[in-house]
Amino acid sequence: MMSRKPIIAGNWKMNFTPKQTKKFVEELAPLIEGVECDVVICAPFTDLVALRVATRGTRIKVGAQNVHWAKSGAYTGEISAEMLKAMDVKYVIIGHSERRQYFGETDVTVNMRLRATLEAGLRAIVCVGETLQERDGDLTNEILSRQVKCALKDIDEVSLRRVVIAYEPVWAIGTGKTATAQEAEDSISYIRKTIRRLYNSSLATAIRIQYGGSMNSKNVAELMAMESIDGGLIGGASLKAEEFAKVIKY
Repeated sequence: MMSRKPIIAGNWKMNFTPKQTKKFVEELAPLIEGVECDVVICAPFTDLVALRVATRGTRIKVGAQNVHWAKSGAYTGEISAEMLKAMDVKYVIIGHSERRQYFGETDVTVNMRLRATLEAGLRAIVCVGETLQERDGDLTNEILSRQVKCALKDIDEVSLRRVVIAYEPVWAIGTGKTATAQEAEDSISYIRKTIRRLYNSSLATAIRIQYGGSMNSKNVAELMAMESIDGGLIGGASLKAEEFAKVIKY
């Protein structure tokens, strides 16, 4: 854990206008001065310009919530990695459970989006996680292994160092339910074992893995005390500057 720098990323989902974005950053930035973890805000596409301007001179990095796998073309409503790079975006969330559930994201398209993101020189936050039905069926490890293996298909060792994995049990997304610290630790530890099998022990030790699933100021300290957990992908708690700051300063 000591060799992995913690990373706390806010996922605003479909919230905030550019004006609200500016106000939020003005409130948040002074509250997190001097923190030692990486801080990312992943905003809607319409907020990215305002976020880039507002975060200049702060330690906050700009992230997007999705990206298309093609560099250009007839893909109405989509955004390419090169477009994001031109806007000074540093991170991209890929494969969030809501993208999988509502917009037809698959293990194959997650891999395609990831390869495009890395080829453009950006960093990725790749989401994996099981549903409640899969957990109750004792399929958690099987699901995690499949999703990680498919997402990282044809990703070389050098590129993998620009990937963060977010373990987000689907049953804990936006529900107020949270995996216990030990449940999260067990699943994230298994993801490391999967990376070890796919690559090597060095990369398995180095890769940063977040917990995503109703992490907030009340449970962040317990979760971050776990050996394998390197940060959080924060949903609802990232929409209030004071609450988000408490998570960041866990």
